Amino acid sequence: MNAPFDPTQFTETRYAIGQPVSRKEDPMLLRGEGRYTDDLDRPGQAYAVMVRSGYAHGVIRGIDTAAAKALPGVLAVFTGADLVAAGLGPMPSGMSFKNRDGSDMPKPVQAPLTTDKVRFVGDPVAVVVASNWKAAKDGAEAVMVDIDPLPAVTEAREAVAAGAALVHEGTPGNVILDFHHGDADQVAAAFAGAAHVTKLKILNSRVVVCPMEPRAAIGEYDAAEDHWTLRLGCQGTFPMRATLSGVLHAAPDKVRVLTGNVGGSFGMKSSCYPEYIAILHAARALGRPVKWRDERSESFLSDSHGRAHDMEQAIALDAEGRILALRVTGYGNIGAYLSNGTVLQPTGNVVKNTIGVYATPLQEVVTQAVFTNTSPVGPYRGAGRPESNYYIERLMDTAAREMGIDRTEIRRRNHIRPEQLPWTTPAGTVYDSGDFPALLDQALAAADWDGFAARKREARARGMLRGIGIGQYLEVTGPPSKEMGGIRFEDDGTVTIITGTLDYGQGHATPFAQVLSARLGVPFERIRLLQGDSDELLAGGGTGGSKSLMASGTAIAEASDLVIEQGRKLAAHVLEAATADIAFEIGAHGGRFRIAGTDREIGIMELADRVRGASDLPADLPRTLSVRHVANGPPFSYPNGCHIAEVEVDPDTGTVSVVRYTMVNDFGVIVNPLLVAGQAHGGVAQGIGQALFERVVYDETGQPLTGSYMDYALPRASDTLNYEIQSHPVPCKTNVLGVKGCGEAGCAGALPSVMNALVDALSEYGITHIDMPATPMKVWQAIQAARG
Repeated sequence: MNAPFDPTQFTETRYAIGQPVSRKEDPMLLRGEGRYTDDLDRPGQAYAVMVRSGYAHGVIRGIDTAAAKALPGVLAVFTGADLVAAGLGPMPSGMSFKNRDGSDMPKPVQAPLTTDKVRFVGDPVAVVVASNWKAAKDGAEAVMVDIDPLPAVTEAREAVAAGAALVHEGTPGNVILDFHHGDADQVAAAFAGAAHVTKLKILNSRVVVCPMEPRAAIGEYDAAEDHWTLRLGCQGTFPMRATLSGVLHAAPDKVRVLTGNVGGSFGMKSSCYPEYIAILHAARALGRPVKWRDERSESFLSDSHGRAHDMEQAIALDAEGRILALRVTGYGNIGAYLSNGTVLQPTGNVVKNTIGVYATPLQEVVTQAVFTNTSPVGPYRGAGRPESNYYIERLMDTAAREMGIDRTEIRRRNHIRPEQLPWTTPAGTVYDSGDFPALLDQALAAADWDGFAARKREARARGMLRGIGIGQYLEVTGPPSKEMGGIRFEDDGTVTIITGTLDYGQGHATPFAQVLSARLGVPFERIRLLQGDSDELLAGGGTGGSKSLMASGTAIAEASDLVIEQGRKLAAHVLEAATADIAFEIGAHGGRFRIAGTDREIGIMELADRVRGASDLPADLPRTLSVRHVANGPPFSYPNGCHIAEVEVDPDTGTVSVVRYTMVNDFGVIVNPLLVAGQAHGGVAQGIGQALFERVVYDETGQPLTGSYMDYALPRASDTLNYEIQSHPVPCKTNVLGVKGCGEAGCAGALPSVMNALVDALSEYGITHIDMPATPMKVWQAIQAARG
């Protein structure tokens, strides 16, 4: 048997587990050699531009395409009726849940291009294909869509009100899912007997996702082979292929998805969008490739948005401030469609993530997922996890103030302690590892919590308000799924990892190579990564839910064991020994197969070269060291940490600045601390963005008022700072590498710590809550109202 994996082995190299190795792709990207979808062109390609609704809600009376078709360069105009007649659709409708009465949630049929009504500003109704971009744009402007406007609803609470306009006629009250979790009677009894109850109403503001690279795609169809190819930026070619094959009514092996470099996604590019089906139809109809790309202003409408929840939270406590029960009720705004909107964030993910690090005996979540006449709302960095931690952390601070308990003390009294692990929560999750009290203590020390009073006095002397806030979080990673771990020894002496997660900015090539190098002793510089070709994959869950290293790392580890077993058989043949006498070792010179008790050995790379194309191998031996393996994904992991933010507020202008930020995270075994720090920094920046700047606004007719960066504020470099980041790693016990996710944790810590710090600063005026985003106008108005 091979020795169990030890993260400290193979430390002779600077590429070992735990080393801050720079990303493999950075030199290529810095030289401008990255290849994103819009960088690609196919021979003979045509160009597509979408025709979108200018109304939020209305009945389509007709679509006149004659003028567009008559323009020079226009090759074709396709409507939803054309796609339906061609046998395409409907669009996917996502996860299925049961309503609280046991009935199935409704799933209205969505054509790839809408045929009956428009349901949000930006709803695609036709696609114009031309020989060049200009002609396609001119053609799109020439298409006349006759729409009878209807009243629109943009907020979830107004959408469920009596008499509200129905987004989909088959969905009464616009409620897609009437969700319930928990024992209502037990929770009610706990609240009735509580010494204290704290309640808050919290708006989780809608945001635009804003990746650096807008969406783009190139569709192709091979009539001779009845085969489709789609090139695009996405979060996983294998799941995208599965979705496309359903909409195209094609066998999976008749669909190929190719992805190169991807300039960010944050959850948004995981979905199958109508534009992809439209250009694939056009490619088949015209017999040539068709390319489409979003423009930034268009992406504000066409991309799925994030967050958009309207929730009320309540917590029941005993006289000592210990939690008895937790209740969350409210609404999740899903937008107009389920194809790239999802009901998970305001329902199941609230259940799993709102408990955080606290011993919570009882929990009830009662929420409704609601259709509105807005852009669909899908996953956005954390997808229900950051906001759930925000809810519980705001409750903890508010309860502490109301009960006269120190903010740190109320958390200590409620922490799940290390000796209590494994801990089963009322959500059914099982925490396997962590040290939540130690995390808090380390963060308080690192942030100089005790020295805050002096900093507050200094700020007051400058006319500024200063506050400090805690955001202690725990999030549940994405669900387990099958993942490919392929290891291919190439003819040129390199080794290719093939796996079905997908790097869209995380830097997978480096930590995956560190894992493989540690498992097999393969030279780090020779390792390549292949993720972006669905034809190469046996399985793959894509990247999302902070689980890539857990999923692909497990698959790589298991595949490495298979390589070793094959290698022992082949080494026995080459070294003329029994397989049982062959041991595999990793040392200063990499992985080597040795006859036990002797100095006779062969390196893994030399063995791969020796057997490649060998003609004298016995029939019962493998022909190569390469393996294609599918692993069952490991269970959830529970990354956690404690962030402490300090903000300053100018009471004369309402401007809020984050002036100090400290985080201590538990991500289990850290394979690459440099990349982990980058992920944490990015997540915190996005959290600050939502907390202080970002919000999508619609008027009463459903027109977006924040349709560009002239109206929608993103944080700038000057709005962030050099964060203090420390680790308190407790290895995860449910996967072979001991790792926990890190990609979304920055948001989970930032939302509560920044907002708790802001409320602390404003507490001098008696202000006890303010909703995101805390813009200067909103803060100034709150101060003026408090001053009376």
